[in-house]
Order: sequence, then C-alpha cells, then structure tokens
Amino acid sequence: MCGIVGLFLKKDELRPQLGDMLTDMLITMTDRGPDSAGIAIYGEEADGMVKITVQSDTPDAAFADLDAAVCAAVDAPVTIKVVDTHAVLTLPETVEQEAIAYLEEKGLRIMGSGATMEIYKEVGLPKDVAARFGLRDMGGSHGIGHTRMATESAVTTMGAHPFSTADDQCLVHNGSLSNHNQMRRKLAKKGVFTRSENDTEVGAAYISSRIAEGASLGEALEGTIKDLDGFFTFVTGTKNGFGVVRDPIACKPAVMAETDDYVAFASEYRAFADLPGIEAARVWEPEPATVYFWER
Repeated sequence: MCGIVGLFLKKDELRPQLGDMLTDMLITMTDRGPDSAGIAIYGEEADGMVKITVQSDTPDAAFADLDAAVCAAVDAPVTIKVVDTHAVLTLPETVEQEAIAYLEEKGLRIMGSGATMEIYKEVGLPKDVAARFGLRDMGGSHGIGHTRMATESAVTTMGAHPFSTADDQCLVHNGSLSNHNQMRRKLAKKGVFTRSENDTEVGAAYISSRIAEGASLGEALEGTIKDLDGFFTFVTGTKNGFGVVRDPIACKPAVMAETDDYVAFASEYRAFADLPGIEAARVWEPEPATVYFWER
C-alpha cells in the first residue's frame, strides 16, 4: 500500500503554488506510505541546459566544490544548488552523459536529469521529507509525488519513488509487478539498465525504452497493460505533462479531479480536500486498462 499524488496546472499564474499544493496532498497520504517519500517537480527550462539531481548521505563533503570539479571534468560551465542531501547541477546538455558518468564514479546517486525536472526523495515521513527539501516553496508547471510502504525492496533512498530512467521522465507506482526480474533482463539485452532492485524502476525503464523506440506516451502506457504482470496504478511524469494507467483488475485505488485550473490525481479523494475550487471539480475514478494523459 503506497500513496500517489499528481498535479498538472493549466494556468501559469498558479505555478508558484505548485509545491505548496503538492506538499499538502503528499502529507495526506502518509498512512499509505510512512517509509519514504519523494516528489518530481517540473520547473523552468533554460535553452540548451540540463539539470542533474544527485544525492549523498554525506552532502557537506560530497558537494563541497562539486561544481568546480564537474566543470573541470567536462570542460563546461556548471552551477550547483544544494538542497539538504540533494544537489542540482545545471550544465550544457551536450556534456550531460559525460557529467553523469563522472558523478557516478564519485559515488553520487543519480536521482534524475532533464531540462525541467528535479527529483527529491528520502527515507522518512512525508512531512519531514517535504520540510527537509523546502517543497512548499518550489514552483513549476506540474509534479508527481509518492509515499512508500516498502514491499519489493529495502527502505532506502534509492528504493524511494519517483524513479527516473530518461531525461524529464519519471514514474510513481502503487502495486507490485510480478515479472519485473524477467523484464529487467529483457531491457538489459536492449542496453537499458536500472540502478536499483525496485520493481517500479523496471516499469519506468520499460516506458522510457518504448518512448525511445518511437512510441508515444499513450502507446508506451498501453504497452504496460500487455507486457507488465501484476497489480499497478502508474503515474508517469514527462516534460510536458503526466499520464495515468491502471492494470485490468484495478484493485489499487485511484481518483482524479479536473477544474479549469488544474488536473489532480491521488490514491484517495481526501488528498484533494485543500485544493482551490475542488468543490466544483469533475471527479472520477480512472477506468481499468485505460490510459489518461494531459500535456501542454
């Protein structure tokens, strides 16, 4: 049992409030997942630049002069924003893979990368994780979050959601995949590798692999219904929006709400309680084996 939340803003004037609204939604899902929590925020984009989010258990030592070290390693300008155990490095997209390889050699954990996406996740109660990272003060166009009750792997930072397996793509999941080891091997044969033992990361890698092969987001999500076994509700974030799909049995709870200002997703309706205008929203339960997505 885990908790999922998502929010897609239709109006730019609400962007400064994104983190605040998502934080309230995330905390409401605490009893569905007290082990760890995480959130992906899609914010501002700088032309030709990419953001790489990394994590360290010893941030004071790991992040000291890290921007200068990466700058020297990739021979390109680098800026750094340190947020508790995470740091966001911004650098030219042309040196992204070289920078990621260097960071991994240094023992830093890659949370995700992209033109707009930043991922923050840690072990602990959602309210504590949100406070550590200052999630309430973060703005953006959309975001997804997760509270975890561990079933498939250990309670660690790398086991927390969201999982990112391609630029500006990430996934949160409520459920359990029964064929994730088999799918992991199939993806590895294609050159697609995962960093953790978590079944959700396999789902993320599957979707990213399909998109890389030319599938649309909708087609990739439809593929999960056929190719992934188990019980799941998936919410996947992309640079332009987010998508939702449930397995054919749909035993994992899900509800959606839409107004003229936003589209919201949650595992339970109570996560919507503090959203502005929720009393006038169209509210529904996503159908089994059906793909929904919103993009700008």
